[in-house]
Amino acid sequence: MNVVETNLPGVLVFEPKVLVDGRGLFLETFREDRFREMGVKETFVQENHSRSTRGVLRGLHYQLNQPQGKLVRVARGEVFDVVVDVRVGSPTFGQWYGTTLDEKSMRMMYVPPGFAHGFVVLSEVADFIYKCTDYYCPASEQGILWSDSDVGVEWPFENTADIVLSKKDVKNPRLKDQPDKLLPVYSAEPGAQST
Repeated sequence: MNVVETNLPGVLVFEPKVLVDGRGLFLETFREDRFREMGVKETFVQENHSRSTRGVLRGLHYQLNQPQGKLVRVARGEVFDVVVDVRVGSPTFGQWYGTTLDEKSMRMMYVPPGFAHGFVVLSEVADFIYKCTDYYCPASEQGILWSDSDVGVEWPFENTADIVLSKKDVKNPRLKDQPDKLLPVYSAEPGAQST
């Protein structure tokens, strides 16, 4: 498996070796010892599977008091996956990274705790699977507006009328309007975050 570092320290893209033959395909999607060697030290405690149709945009979400690192991948279809550094005091605060995840390449991305995460579906249907380093806690969930012009995510679509959002995500604030007490705090120690 190849690992690609991004412009956001700690955000990693993994390119697995996919074995394809007349029967189908095989790949290793997770092996703890190898992921530790490549920089993912956290333990995963929960795995989620979401299915969405073309134009559905989920995000940008993060958990404040139970921050989750996420190892994300697409089992079917294609999405444009995005992370934003929302850690107060971080050298990359407000910066974003995005990449395409799809069933052909089987690429995965690791999103560390303290980053907002979201994706938009580019295919007719997409099955999105993600492992989390902490349990989902609705009371801890926060979000920032997907279209925040200060963050400037370049979502790959021309017509915003084609985007499907939840009622909750429509109401997310811009990053500059989110009170600091509702944002994670940057720590220079790898894997550490305080709130």
